[in-house]
Amino acid sequence: MKFDRYFKLISYAVVLCGFMTLWISGSFGLVLSLGFLIALIAAWFLEDSRWQISERLGTGLIFILVPLFYVGWKYRFFGFASTDTMVAGILARLILGLSVVKLIQKKADRDWLFLYLMAFFEVLLGAALSISPLYLGSLILYLFVSVLAIIGFEIRKSARLVRDSSDLNTSDRQPFLNQTPFRKLPATAVTLLFLIVAFAAPMFFMLPRVGGAGFGANQNGVTGLTGFSNNVRLGEIGRLQQSDEVVMRVRVEGEEKSVLGGIRWRGVALDKFDNKNWSKTKEQPPNSIVKTENDLFRLDFSEKKNFTIQTVYLEPLDTDVLFALSRPVAIQGDFPQLRKDAYGAVSSYRNTMERISYKVFSDRSLPDVQTLRSDNAAYAAGDVDYLQIPEKFDPRIGELASRIADGQTNRFDKARAVEQYLKTQLGYTLEQKAGGDEPLADFLFNVREGHCEYFATAMVMMLRTQGIAARIVNGFQHGEYNEMAGVYVVKQKNAHSWVEVYFPKEKAWVPFDPTPFAGQSAGDSAAGMFGFLGKYIDALETFWIQYFVSFDNQEQQSLFRSVKNGFVDYQEKLTVLLNEYQEKIQEWWRDVRGDKGLQASARAVGFGVLYLALLALGIWFLMFAYRRLKKLGFWRRLSEWWKRRRETSIVEFYGRMEKVLARRGFRRAAWQTPLEFAGSLNMPEAVSITEKYNRVRFGEIGLTRDEADEIEKWLAGLEKKDS
Repeated sequence: MKFDRYFKLISYAVVLCGFMTLWISGSFGLVLSLGFLIALIAAWFLEDSRWQISERLGTGLIFILVPLFYVGWKYRFFGFASTDTMVAGILARLILGLSVVKLIQKKADRDWLFLYLMAFFEVLLGAALSISPLYLGSLILYLFVSVLAIIGFEIRKSARLVRDSSDLNTSDRQPFLNQTPFRKLPATAVTLLFLIVAFAAPMFFMLPRVGGAGFGANQNGVTGLTGFSNNVRLGEIGRLQQSDEVVMRVRVEGEEKSVLGGIRWRGVALDKFDNKNWSKTKEQPPNSIVKTENDLFRLDFSEKKNFTIQTVYLEPLDTDVLFALSRPVAIQGDFPQLRKDAYGAVSSYRNTMERISYKVFSDRSLPDVQTLRSDNAAYAAGDVDYLQIPEKFDPRIGELASRIADGQTNRFDKARAVEQYLKTQLGYTLEQKAGGDEPLADFLFNVREGHCEYFATAMVMMLRTQGIAARIVNGFQHGEYNEMAGVYVVKQKNAHSWVEVYFPKEKAWVPFDPTPFAGQSAGDSAAGMFGFLGKYIDALETFWIQYFVSFDNQEQQSLFRSVKNGFVDYQEKLTVLLNEYQEKIQEWWRDVRGDKGLQASARAVGFGVLYLALLALGIWFLMFAYRRLKKLGFWRRLSEWWKRRRETSIVEFYGRMEKVLARRGFRRAAWQTPLEFAGSLNMPEAVSITEKYNRVRFGEIGLTRDEADEIEKWLAGLEKKDS
C-alpha cells in the first residue's frame, strides 16, 4: 500500500469514527445515517479526480450552510422534543454537513485538519449526548485512528519538505512517502495511547463528575414512566409491567443474596382510596432534611449497628422519589436537601432527567412473629387514616374478609389469612379486566383475575373492614440479579404494589404481599445464550455508569478507601514479615550469646558462618559469571539482538563506520554528501551502508534482520582489522 493511500484511508477513518460517536447517541435517524455513509463512500472514490468540487466552491457552500442551519434553529424548522435536544441535534447536523462539503472538495493540508477538527467536535458532542458504554469503544477507536492520522499527516508534510530540499541532488531524490514504514504507526499509536491513559487515569479518578450525563438515559425519546405520584389509578402498574426500560441498578453490600430473598425497593405509601384511585390524606409539606456533619441525611433513628447498605444508580425518571429497602435510616448522596413525608417516602430536590447515584442505610429488622401476634394495643388518634373506607363500598368485601379471618385471634394471623387467600384463590394477569364504578368488587367476585395493584388494594380494604390499619405501597420488586456486576437490575416491568400493616405496640409497619407467585417472578433472568450475553453487556454498562457517568464524590471516596485499605493491608503484611525475621535474628543472637548453653551457641555460630559463606559464594559467582559473559561478548550480542528486535536504526551503524574510517584516515569533507563520500572510498560495503542510511534517515524505513546481520558482520571485520 502506498503512503498516500494509507493516509487517505486513516483520515477517512477519523471522519467515520467521529460520526459513530454521534450515531451511538441516537442523534441521527436511518435516512440521515445512510445519506452520510453514501456521501463518505462517494467522496472516497472521487478523491483526486476531476469530479471533486473546487476549494472556492466548498468555501461558498460552507458560508451558505451555516446561516441556513441558524435560520432552521431560530424558526424551529427541525422537529425536536425539547430546546436542549434541538440545539444539540442541529449542531450535530451542521457538523455533519460541513464534513460532507470538505469530503467532496479538493483538499489541501488545512482541509484535512478541518475534517479532523469536525470529528473532534462530534466526539465532544457525543460525550454530552451519550451515556452508553458503546461510546467508550467508539472513543478508543477514534483516539487510535486520530493518533495515526496526526502522525501520518506530519510524516507526509515533513517528507514533502525533505523531498523538495535543495541539499539533495536530483539523482538522490527518492519517493520518500512511498517508502515510509507506516506499518509501524499502529504500534506507535498504541504506545502513545497507553502513555496518555497511564498519566490521565489517576487524574480522571481524582476529579469526580457532577450531575447527570447528557439529556438522560432514554435515547429513543421515551420519558420515564414510573406511576409514582400522589394519585395512582388502578390499572397503571399493569401497563408499566410490560416495559423493559431500566429504572435503576442497585448494589447491596454486606449481605448474601440468599438472605435478601423477597426484597422490594420502596417508593411511596398511600392511605386514601375512593374505589378507583389511591392518594394521600396528609397533604402537608414533607419535612426538609439537611446534611449532617458526616455528610449524611439522617431520616430516622435506630439502635441497630449493622445496616443493609445499598448503592443505587437511578435512571432519569419523571419522579423525584428515591427508592430504597424498607425503613431507610440515612442516605448519602449529592443532594442539596431531602424530603420525607408522613408515610416514609423520601424525595429529593433534583433534575429528574439526570441519572443520579446515592447510598442508603436501611434497618430491615422486624419484630418476631410471636411479638406481633401478642400486639393487641389500641390504635392512636392519628392512625384512623389507615382505617378509612369509602362511603360507597360493596359490603360483600367485608363479609368475605370476616369469613377468611374467622377463628383468628390477632391482627397478624388475620393479615396472614387474607394474604394467603388472595395469593392462592385468585389468578394473576396483566390485562385490565376489572371495571365499573367499583373495580375492586368486580375483581374479587366476578373477574377474579388482576395484577399486583388489585391484590394489594383488596388486602388493605379487607383488613380495614376488620379494624386493622393498613396501607398500600408502590415500588419495585427486587429485579434481576447480575452476578457479573454484583447488582440488581430493576426494570419498569418489576413495578409492584404490596401492603404494610401497622402494629401500634411495636410501632412497626410490617410488609405483606398478597400477589400470587406468578406476579412476583418478573425479575427472572432470560435463559440461554442471549441471557448469558445480556448479563455481560449489563455488567459492562454498570461499570461504565459507576466509574464514568456517575463517578461523584461518594464513589471517589469509596475508591480511595479501597486503595487505602489495600495499602494498609499490604503494609501490615510487610510489617508482620519483617517482625518475623527480626524475631528470628534476635533468637539467633541469643543462641550465639549462649543463653541456651554452649552447644546451642556453637550451632548458631556455625549456621551464621555457613550463611555468610553461602552469601559470599553467591556474590562471587554472580561477579564471575558477569565478567565471563562480558569477555565472551554476550552482553554486546544481547544488546545487538535487542536492538535488532526493535529494528535498529541505520544511523548507529553509519556512526560506527565513520569512526572506523576516521581512524584509517578517511574523513568526509564538508562539501561531500554521505553518498559521494562513500563512492570515493572504493568500498562497495560503505556504499551499501550509506544507501541504507539515506533510506532510513530520510524515509524512516527500518532494517530487516538480514540487512542488520550483514552490516554488523562487515563492521566487526573493519573494527577487528583496525584494532
